[in-house]
Amino acid sequence: MTDVFRLAYAPGVTPAKWAAVWAERVPETPLTLMTVPAADIPGLLRTGEAEAGFVRLPLDREGLNAIPLYVETTVVVVPKDHAVTAADEVTVADLAEEDVFHPLDDTIDWTARPGQPAFERPETTAEAIELVAAGAGLLVVPQSLARLHHRKDLTYRPVTDAPQSQVALAWPAGETSDLMEEFIGIVRGRTANSSRGRTPTPPTKKKPAKKARRPR
Repeated sequence: MTDVFRLAYAPGVTPAKWAAVWAERVPETPLTLMTVPAADIPGLLRTGEAEAGFVRLPLDREGLNAIPLYVETTVVVVPKDHAVTAADEVTVADLAEEDVFHPLDDTIDWTARPGQPAFERPETTAEAIELVAAGAGLLVVPQSLARLHHRKDLTYRPVTDAPQSQVALAWPAGETSDLMEEFIGIVRGRTANSSRGRTPTPPTKKKPAKKARRPR
């Protein structure tokens, strides 16, 4: 088989463990990983430029299937000498007087944004991180993004009552291919011999035990 299975994933998502299992189970089909802004992944799936994608919910599901996978902790990113670091965790109310950046690629579905609006809306989370490091404000993001943009001069604390980002596996609607079924099985932790995966290995038939002869 010479097909390529293209997997798009949002920054912060780490598909390495699933890619490793894929390489073991489907060595004849290369898995191509593509890091893509979260907002662009649905379009790639709808146009057939990717077979599957790890997205962040909420998601416009028109033309797409999706399986929610896990929920991420929401954290506030601050300079290491900021007063917030005195606590192990904070609430949205604790940030009420702080200037908080809201980048255009924000992945959290806010009903009311925390803190005070910062002086500008940076285009990306990476740019917002730079502004936090410059002491211009704070940033609230999923923990995976705080780790992705880790800097020695910054740290983060959980925001216990903030909305959380949920990661999901999405793929085009319609008939699900065998390769897609295989990847779904890998992500869901099915074993290689699962009936929902590829062709299961038939169980080895045990030979019936010989009956001992009765002495005459």
